[in-house]
Amino acid sequence: MRNDAPAGPVTADPADLRALAVATLDGNWEHDHTVPSRTLYPHQWSWDSAFIAIGWAHVRPARAWRELASLFRAQWADGRVPHIVFNPSVRVGAYFPGPDHWASALAEGAPAAATSGLIQPPVHALAAWLAYRRDRSEAARAALARLYPRLVAQQRYLAARRDVGGGGLACIVHPWESGLDNSPAWDAPMAAVRVDAALMRAYRRHDTTHADAAHRPTDLDYARYIAIVASYRALRYRDDDLADRHPFLVECPLLNAAMGGAEQALARIAAVVGADPGPHRDRATAITEALVRRLYDPTTGLFHPRDLRTGRLVPARTALGLMPLGLPDLPARAAASVIAEACSARFGLAPRMERPLPSHDRTAPDFEPLRYWRGPSWLNLAWLLRRGLRAHGRPDLAAGLRRSMIGLVARSGCHEYFHPDTGAGLGSPAFGWTAALLLDVLADG
Repeated sequence: MRNDAPAGPVTADPADLRALAVATLDGNWEHDHTVPSRTLYPHQWSWDSAFIAIGWAHVRPARAWRELASLFRAQWADGRVPHIVFNPSVRVGAYFPGPDHWASALAEGAPAAATSGLIQPPVHALAAWLAYRRDRSEAARAALARLYPRLVAQQRYLAARRDVGGGGLACIVHPWESGLDNSPAWDAPMAAVRVDAALMRAYRRHDTTHADAAHRPTDLDYARYIAIVASYRALRYRDDDLADRHPFLVECPLLNAAMGGAEQALARIAAVVGADPGPHRDRATAITEALVRRLYDPTTGLFHPRDLRTGRLVPARTALGLMPLGLPDLPARAAASVIAEACSARFGLAPRMERPLPSHDRTAPDFEPLRYWRGPSWLNLAWLLRRGLRAHGRPDLAAGLRRSMIGLVARSGCHEYFHPDTGAGLGSPAFGWTAALLLDVLADG
């Protein structure tokens, strides 16, 4: 199915923007899930589906539940939710690395569907709770009850299999698991992955066919990505002995903030489906405490990834460091310092923003306004930060972020990401989570 939703400048009229967003989601719908875009991303992506379900809940609630259900049908026996579920009807070679490269069928506990072996931030419980809060019908409650044990298993996997550092946080084993694929936050840990960029001569990248190569990760980055995948695949995606055998192990602020937020959402879900919310609340508190203890740097006022190979915090100041603000029980001093940093020249948050929120410190020498997660603005990061600002008593800043988000789409359409200075649309047009999260902020003034 082709997506003919316009990608260029549209209008600031809320009704027109809503119509654009709905047309984008309809155009990306694929029988039981929504593809991120019809150009570069022809399969189902994990955290994309969660954000997209939040949008569907506003216009076609049944699709929100089908979106989440289809993703969790591909959950592994150990509880992991794969970051890609491959659509068997898409031609072989349409996306790299494709199902043959991942070879998930060789792994114990993998589903019948071909998937990757990685995960992404667990924003799914939050999405399920928001979808239910929109539509408290009996059908929605039944869908929530079916999903609840799978969401619990997802959390159990992260807590039991990925706490390599032993400090109560989950680690990522690949930059792709963070969702911010080529963030400067990964430069130092990635530099330790020894590989030659010439490795990519054996493969054909599809991302640079659909987007300017200057906007995408470099061939050296991709060579390291593939080398890390090969290491994990050689283990058949097992998580035992990761500390001894895997080259990339990092505790990510965003992933762990999402994990804490998931426990808070699960506490609310548990109360609806007849389970005990207490353990979820306890785990949410423990995760917040571990985040502050292990990833907060009072010198910078931000959270930073911890490289478990060196034991050190990564110094780069990126939007990842703002994401724990989404935890309502974050200590007041840490919340205040994160907000102060967000309002600094590095990120430019304000009640009336002159420029959109960047994904990386715009004053840093390695800030790149065009290259993927190394500077451009993304609606999902702004959406997550907006929730945190509201939770910590800054509705003025949340309102400024909302106006900025709406303004980006009004100027450039539902692009994948945006220029952090001009707001020009970048990446794939007619992008799913941009449309979905636009619907959410339009409905939530």
